[in-house]
Amino acid sequence: MNSETPINPIPDALITMAASTSEATDGQKCGLVAIVGRPNVGKSTLINALVGQKISITSRKAQTTRHRITGVRTREKTQYVFVDTPGYQTEYSAALNKSLNKTVVGAVSDVDLVLFLVEAGRFSAQDAKVLALLDPKIPCILIANKLDEVKIRAQIAPWLQEMQQHRNFTEIVPMSAKNKKDIGRLLDICETHLPEQAWWYAEDELTDRSEKFLASEIVREKLFRLTGDELPYTSTVIIEKFEEEPGRGKNKNKRFVKISAAIVVERDGHKAMIVGENGDKIKRIGTDARMALEILLDAKVFIELWVKVRSGWADDEARVRAFGYE
Repeated sequence: MNSETPINPIPDALITMAASTSEATDGQKCGLVAIVGRPNVGKSTLINALVGQKISITSRKAQTTRHRITGVRTREKTQYVFVDTPGYQTEYSAALNKSLNKTVVGAVSDVDLVLFLVEAGRFSAQDAKVLALLDPKIPCILIANKLDEVKIRAQIAPWLQEMQQHRNFTEIVPMSAKNKKDIGRLLDICETHLPEQAWWYAEDELTDRSEKFLASEIVREKLFRLTGDELPYTSTVIIEKFEEEPGRGKNKNKRFVKISAAIVVERDGHKAMIVGENGDKIKRIGTDARMALEILLDAKVFIELWVKVRSGWADDEARVRAFGYE
């Protein structure tokens, strides 16, 4: 499989056929659902739960998600096309931040439904700025996420009433993205707002992103998780080689994927932090990434990591674009 091919790809001929027979849907529903909110409200955790498999990385760092990522879930006669977006950033104005915010605005401009995430019981000025971006003509469901972390549930009811003053939400759903019953309930609610039309993707397709892209995201997730708050969020990962070879030895009937990835940082001190003493930290990042990728790609994976210093790249529009940001 080519590394640029989406997971479980659908042939172009089938896409054309589906588009040309939209009147013969046999009750099928399909639509775009954008997931938006400020950084660290749980957007990536939610889309992974809604799709039923990990397609978007998670960490405690703001704007861990840096691209518009589409996740597909097909359930009975309904196909949900979820769009995960970066957290809208209002604190910084570097070229990278501007690029990510542009991605958010573009993602919510032409969808059938918006899921606006906030933390249950909390509505900050940053949340308000994100809400102001949303087209009032598009149905918007308020997701009061992380309900499981609320200690005094009695305070939620008056807070929900206050939230209706900010916008006439189509529905309000208090929930936890980690609760399977809540996810099922949310899917049922979303279904009622999607148009009746032919599916856009094959029934078993999960995302429009390539394996190469997912590999870079997994490495970046492990990088952030293992360095904590010490490493600036501007660090990024570039896949320099993604090759598939015949299986070897006992795994000769299984895919074998070789990956070479460069971790790009802005300072020599950041490089030392990633490499660690005797190279221990970068070895751990590589091991954790390999284990996650072997599950995601259903393949035997060999991965090598390098660290490169590119001073000021996150505030250089040309480099931001060169590294794959829109």
